[in-house]
Amino acid sequence: MAAYIVEDTKKITTQRIMQMKKDGKKIAMLTSYDYTMAQIVDQAGMDIVLVGDSASNIMAGNLTTLPITIDEMIYHARCVARGVKRAMVICDMPFGSYQISREDGIRNAVRMMAESGADGLKLEGGEEFIDTIRGIVNAGIPVMGHLGLTPQSVYKFGGYSVRAKDDAEADKLLNDAKLLEQAGCFSLVLEKIPAELTKKVCQMVSIPVIGIGAGIADGQVLVAHDMLGMNDSFKPKFLRRYADLHAIMNDAIGQYITDVKDGSFPNETESY
Repeated sequence: MAAYIVEDTKKITTQRIMQMKKDGKKIAMLTSYDYTMAQIVDQAGMDIVLVGDSASNIMAGNLTTLPITIDEMIYHARCVARGVKRAMVICDMPFGSYQISREDGIRNAVRMMAESGADGLKLEGGEEFIDTIRGIVNAGIPVMGHLGLTPQSVYKFGGYSVRAKDDAEADKLLNDAKLLEQAGCFSLVLEKIPAELTKKVCQMVSIPVIGIGAGIADGQVLVAHDMLGMNDSFKPKFLRRYADLHAIMNDAIGQYITDVKDGSFPNETESY
């Protein structure tokens, strides 16, 4: 497979992301949680690198995204920001960092931007947090919204099933999307909702809509470890695997163990 060629190496900004929707250009977004992976993802030509609170699952082994802290998110974002030159770096605000009060949310958002090196933040939720989101935007911080399946509310939903299948929840999502645009969000993630509803949102708002398990949108986002096949047990319908790194890494590590144990590593050319 040929590598994606990036002709424009200028830094991606909120304005460029919004212009991409106007120009009908799709937006590619992928997660990273460390310097090495971020370098690779950025050099491949990614538009947005997301430092997701999915680091709670992928990096720490937690069952949900809820346990990860602000300090941990800042650490991961700082590592990623050091490795990225072109892509826009967006960092998730973790559970508990903006739900308590508007003032608390703004204070934590300012801290995360100052200490992480990220280019913007992502928050889950709509009308319930609209005043907080407006305050963060007014503080000069780019905000990406997130509606549909919001993993920080997994216990409220009772699982990770498709959201907004009924009319009431669909209507609320449409209203929330409008409110997020009005509050100043520069883009919006829709997770695990019906494709037809995503189509309505894309047509209704002027800001880019990025989908994950939500059908065709202005862009798409996936977790890098899932897309690369490093996690061989996670197999949702929406996930397309572009590699099987779990098998490749397992074979390589197994060969290393064999070579060490039979004495063939290191050989003379690998010794000083």
